[in-house]
Amino acid sequence: MITLLIADDHPLYRDALKGALQTRFKELSLLEAGCLSDTLELVEANDVDLLLLDLHMPGSCDLFGLIHVRKLYPELPVAVVSGLEDKDIVSKVINTGAMGFIPKTTSSSDIASAVQSILDGDTWVPNALIEEIAEADEAFAALAEKVSSLTPAQYKVLCLMRDGLLNKQIGFELGIAEATVKAHVTALFRKLEINNRTQAVLIASQLELEPAKVN
Repeated sequence: MITLLIADDHPLYRDALKGALQTRFKELSLLEAGCLSDTLELVEANDVDLLLLDLHMPGSCDLFGLIHVRKLYPELPVAVVSGLEDKDIVSKVINTGAMGFIPKTTSSSDIASAVQSILDGDTWVPNALIEEIAEADEAFAALAEKVSSLTPAQYKVLCLMRDGLLNKQIGFELGIAEATVKAHVTALFRKLEINNRTQAVLIASQLELEPAKVN
């Protein structure tokens, strides 16, 4: 029995994925999650063979969801399923440790083939992008390792810093005290080995994705 976890906040796309997979795999157990926290709970409670992860799922915050899952469960194969097909994003996803990148425009038969390849231990990306993906980026991999030490709350603060918000504004946005924001900022500076907001914004910008084009 193969257990797959579909982590996507759009029920219609989850249904489409289930249809594609159930046609190909006869002995299949499918789990579903609509946000990062539910995804982590299901991974903890089940023996998952492959996680199909949407980059824009609530709680994921750009590449943080993938980085966080890889940190907590380094042995779990993860394939990113996304409406974005930019070569730079695909390169970052693979360099972060994903076993595959499956665009949401992929046909049902190709989705099933991609999943089978990943289950067999291979890395899968669309043929059109294979030649364009950058080779292993050690600097980005090292950055991802540092970011993986952040808590979800600290990463939210980092993203709001990237958006130009001051501590008071971040506190209002997240519904927390300004003192709590300052504590998060101090902690993320230490974990990322930086000492100012400019460096923090630079790091957050490297992990940023464009808004999803496909729902």
